[in-house]
Amino acid sequence: MKLVRYADRPDLLKVRFRTLAGATFPEYMHNNEPGNRYWGRLYEDFPDFQLALVDGEELVAELHSVPTAWDGSDADRPAGWDEAFLRAFEAGREADVLCALAISVRPDRQGSRLSSRMLDAMREAAGAHGLRELIAPVRPTRKALYPLIPIERYVEWRREDDSHFDPWIRLHERVGGTIVAPAPESMVLEAPVSDWEDWTGLAFPEDGDYVFPGALAPLFVRSGTGRHVEPNVWLTHAPLGR
Repeated sequence: MKLVRYADRPDLLKVRFRTLAGATFPEYMHNNEPGNRYWGRLYEDFPDFQLALVDGEELVAELHSVPTAWDGSDADRPAGWDEAFLRAFEAGREADVLCALAISVRPDRQGSRLSSRMLDAMREAAGAHGLRELIAPVRPTRKALYPLIPIERYVEWRREDDSHFDPWIRLHERVGGTIVAPAPESMVLEAPVSDWEDWTGLAFPEDGDYVFPGALAPLFVRSGTGRHVEPNVWLTHAPLGR
């Protein structure tokens, strides 16, 4: 298996969504406003940070990340995924850190340690470009089973051996990641109820607060519009190779 830049393998871009991102993230997550505005520019503006893992000619995993500005203080820390992503394109500041945007592993290859390999590749990219650290607005996978629990409480949950309750956060910590803070408003998605019904396959016939499979927090429906605020957890990693 080897890592390649998507910029050098545009043929892989034609299949990546169907093979990876579309198969591993809920459909609604592909419709957030900052992503719709700038995602396509990642491959031209920041090609060294958009990598595909191929096994022979098969696409098995990918990573997306972006250099962004954060001076390391609590006051300057981005609110979450949306703000970190927008800073990369709109802030007019020099990048200090590399921000993880997404890691996807083909469903039939999950459980084979490819996620940790992709995390290491992000850390190596941060080091190679002289960035202070890798920051990650982590989407805790098991949180979808507890959508009514505030992320501020969920982030404190530990197993008896003191490892984190959440498998994805646990993996981050196992390879050296450090929890910095919860990000209760990491990604905001707002759209007509009809779109939410298409994305989820559910009906939302009246105003109210709804939970649905795969979501980390409720969907708030008011006057024909659905608003979902996804919580994440900020973790940091030291770069590799500096």
